[in-house]
Order: sequence, then structure tokens, then C-alpha cells
Amino acid sequence: MLKSLTTRWMALPDYAQATAWILAITVALIILVALLTLWERKVIGWMQLRRGPNRVRIFGLLPGVGQPFADVFKLLLKEVVIPANANKLLFRLAPMIALVPAFAAWAVIPLSPTVVVSRADAGLLYLLSLTSMGVYGIIIAGWAANSKYAFLGAMRSAAQMVAYEIAMGFALVGVLMATGSMNLGRIVETQSGGFLSWNWFWLFPLFMVYFISGIAETNRAPFDVAEGESEIVAGFHVEYSGMAFALFFLAEYANMILISTLTAVFFFGGWQAPFAGYPVLGDTFLGRPGFGWLFLKAFVLVFLFLWFRATFPRYRYDQIMRLGWKALIPVTLVWIAVEMIMAVYRIGPWARPWYQ
Repeated sequence: MLKSLTTRWMALPDYAQATAWILAITVALIILVALLTLWERKVIGWMQLRRGPNRVRIFGLLPGVGQPFADVFKLLLKEVVIPANANKLLFRLAPMIALVPAFAAWAVIPLSPTVVVSRADAGLLYLLSLTSMGVYGIIIAGWAANSKYAFLGAMRSAAQMVAYEIAMGFALVGVLMATGSMNLGRIVETQSGGFLSWNWFWLFPLFMVYFISGIAETNRAPFDVAEGESEIVAGFHVEYSGMAFALFFLAEYANMILISTLTAVFFFGGWQAPFAGYPVLGDTFLGRPGFGWLFLKAFVLVFLFLWFRATFPRYRYDQIMRLGWKALIPVTLVWIAVEMIMAVYRIGPWARPWYQ
């Protein structure tokens, strides 16, 4: 039966296979976001010596696991209140603009050696263009609500995202120099040879810059000044309620998963196994590539998002802007210059056969 299903799947045209994978990835992301909210509350509760959600069950089993789904029903039943003087079209459109890039980016991310929706050669440019779209959703949300509090929160968030977007872009320039391709599948393939061949080893400063910038891009603690209740009510989405607010919430957590997965792809070999090519371990499951390795790497990186929220105090706004403009961007520029020297002397990634 399995062989028959495989034959039928291979017989489908490319557009049908791509559509099926898009639906599967979208549904999986929505479920993962729901479970991530539960995991975050449990992890922070564990770190702060409290229990976290432990009441809502599913079919009377697994206490707390039903909490994310209860939250979804609660938000679905709440009324979406639109302010009287708001721009109603843009007010409704803003959550969609914030959410769509977080899902559309998965079209070029290779999940395994064979599973990817699009093998676009310009996948890196596609990602850069999509991730920069998120700021428009925040700006439009703050402006369309016709509220000074929401608008101030949107301005702060937009300035922060622009600053860290530049640092992320320069970090990806370093990845492009080390891999020689903008195709994400090719970027993963160039990191074959075990964990010491992954880009984190030669591009460690760029990995740190990219991941820190990703935390700031998603407005997560300690960079969540746009939502600092003690400073500016609740930021750009202060006027949103019900499912309109839930879409911003969904976009934030979907972006956490996206940034973690991209970090794994760019710096930790994606679906590459850690001991591929090693004498003994390379013949075991530790040397076989697959989706499981990408999932495990993204899982660990998402955990760091939660860990940082539970431990770091919120930065002041001037500290955030200083870190982005005066620390992270200069670090990327310096390391790109170091990469140029390594390329001239064929050190590290530039000693591999693909580099001519």
C-alpha cells in the first residue's frame, strides 16, 4: 500500500505536489504555534518555580495541553472592536500583512534533501524581501487605529526592526560569501561533512548577530519595548481585540519558529547530520541527513527565545538602538572583511572544492 501511495504521489504534477506541501506546512505551523504558547508558559513556569497551565485537558487527559485550544476558542468568540475614527480597511488589513510573510517564507526553506516547495535560486533575496514586509503591518496597525499610543508603539517598533534588519542583511551577506549561492538548498549542501563544517564555526560572529537581530525583529524580550505595558500601554496593537489581536500573536510566534529554522539552515547545516562523513558514527543514524535534524536544531533555538524571555530584563529603547547601530552592524562589516581575507588565502569554507 505504501509503495502504491508513493507511486501515485510521484505521478502527480509539480504544482499539485507543491500545493499539498503548502497545505501541510501551513497546518503544521498553526498547530506548532498553538503548542509553542503552551511550551513557553510551561518553560517560564519551570524557570520561575511555578506550574504553568495545568487545568484544561483534552478528553480528560494531559492536564494543560488543551489550554492553547481554549485560548483560540476564547479569541474566536470575542468581538473585534474597530475604533470609530479608525481607517477600517487598513485596520483589518494590518494583521494579514504581519502574518503572511511569516508563512510565505517557508516556500524556499528546504525541510529535507527532497522536500522543499520551491527550489528558487534567488531564495535568499526572496527571504530578505519578505522579512522586511513585516514592518509594514506594524506601521499600518499603529496608524490605522487613529490612536497616539498605538502610533507611538508602531514608530518605536518600526525603528527597531529597520535597525536590526540591516544587521541581519549583512550577516546573510557573509553566508552568501561562504556558500557561493542564494539557493537555500545549496547553502545546506555546502555545509556537508559534519558539525565542524557547518557555518557556525567560521561565521560565529555573524551567527550571533543574526540570532540576536532575529530576536529583536520578532519584538521578543528583551527587545519587546513596543509592547512594554509599563511604558506605552500595549504597543501598536493596543486597539485590537479578538481574532484580529490573535493574528498578531500568531505572527509573532510563527516568526520565532521561522527565525530559528533559518538560523539552523544558514549556520547549523539545516537537515545535515552532525557526524556525516565520520568513520564510525557516520554509518549510524547520527550520520544520516533528514528532517529530524532540522527540527531538533530549530527546537533548541526556539527554546533560547523562551529562556531569554524568562531571564533577561527589558532593555531601554536607547540601549536597543545603540546595540543595533553601534555594535551589531560594525561587527558584521568587520567579519565580512575577515571573510575576504579567508577567501584570498583559501581558509575554511573557501578551501572546499566548490570554490573556484
